[in-house]
Amino acid sequence: MRIEWSQTSEVNSSLLSGYARHILVVFEEKLLSSVPFTDGLASRLQRAGMTVADLKDKPLTLELADGALVSLCQLDATAPTFTLATALRAAVKPLLAEHPERIALAVIAKKQASLFASLAAYVTLVNAQALPVLKQKTSSPKLRDIGVFGVAHIDWKEEVTALVAGNTVCRALTMTPPNMLTPALYRQCLQTMASEKGWQYAEWDTDALRQLGAGAFVAVAQGSEPQDAAIVQLSYRHPQAEKTLALVGKGICFDTGGHNLKSAKYMQGMHQDMNGSAVAVGVLQAISAQQLPINVDCWLALAQNHIGPNAYKQNDVITALNGMTIEIVHTDAEGRMVLADTLTLASRGKPDVMIDYATLTGSMQTALGSRMSGIVANQAALAQQMVEAGAASGERVVAFPYAADYDSALDSEIADIKQCTMDSDADHMLAARFLGKFIEGDVDWCHIDLSSYSHKDGLGAVASEVNGFGVALTLQWLQAFMASKGR
Repeated sequence: MRIEWSQTSEVNSSLLSGYARHILVVFEEKLLSSVPFTDGLASRLQRAGMTVADLKDKPLTLELADGALVSLCQLDATAPTFTLATALRAAVKPLLAEHPERIALAVIAKKQASLFASLAAYVTLVNAQALPVLKQKTSSPKLRDIGVFGVAHIDWKEEVTALVAGNTVCRALTMTPPNMLTPALYRQCLQTMASEKGWQYAEWDTDALRQLGAGAFVAVAQGSEPQDAAIVQLSYRHPQAEKTLALVGKGICFDTGGHNLKSAKYMQGMHQDMNGSAVAVGVLQAISAQQLPINVDCWLALAQNHIGPNAYKQNDVITALNGMTIEIVHTDAEGRMVLADTLTLASRGKPDVMIDYATLTGSMQTALGSRMSGIVANQAALAQQMVEAGAASGERVVAFPYAADYDSALDSEIADIKQCTMDSDADHMLAARFLGKFIEGDVDWCHIDLSSYSHKDGLGAVASEVNGFGVALTLQWLQAFMASKGR
């Protein structure tokens, strides 16, 4: 979807009606008197059983005499980004439901006009994107033009467009059915993307990983046929880069649970267990689209966790790439296994910061539900930066401590470490402590457990159940990271 943008600082009824038949008007509470199309507002409010005061909680649509559809959205400049994005998503929904080719976005605000405009543009555009649907008859998005009224500049256009593209790539990959995104097909897709976007591509298949000694990854992969699992590295380089960022993504293309087989209820949707890898690709896509001056290595652990004669099993002891021996306790804790060796490889590149993304533990969703995700970082400052980025981006995260005393739960009598415990108490904490054992060298690291990657009614800016959580969060954090000196 290619969008043409236009912009003017003026806002009036004739300009908006002349530009589009679908109009989103965003305004601050104290400026209601300056909002166009309010001649019929009183009767429309009465019909809906609302008052003017209710506009702060619920957007309102107006059907004009000429057939145009207007959605009014009142925003509070002091509200959190998540609240603003949620309100905008509700306001733009009836407009996008008619698949318009053109939308007019009018902003009536004082200090926050640019913020309101960029956020409204992002919400509009991200929800207008086509996602994988395999029905014979579908209604395709048609949006081609967005006109922005009421702001002097739209210098955020490239940033918004890149963020939308990154989020959309993430959602599209995650939603693709498992027979259409096996590890082999995923690798082909990534090779095509790398060729088109000028990224470097490298991969280590299971044979290469066996020779390398990556036993944790191979243990998970060995139960699946065909043997098409691999660790993939995508690299983006910028000539003016002074820092290197490593992105690591869990890419389990389907998770049966292995010998500890999931029930049908819990196996449903397990093709989306590769969402962490999709977030990493989406972030790389957004960075590359903006040509940001930073080097990025994107490491993707692509495998399936199937049951079969060669599948790993409870009580096995395997040796990871860094030489540590791992006692297997539960074969459905496969994500931390494939990430262990991938983190070792990624850390050997000595990045300035490493972020991993994974739909890793049920206990994180038990702790937070599906409205927020949890993070664990080995540096308190990095954890705080991520929390602040979550608030600013509208993709909220909660920081859990990286506490060494949890290690005792992973003590093994026969190996260097247990993979997990048999109960689920604090498993999100134990998983983070486990992963940290496989990072070599002094690398600042943040683990993001994606408990909110999917939320039934949409989340924040995004209306689809699979919402692309993590892309906007990381891009927001990256602004501060790139502006800082040193690590």
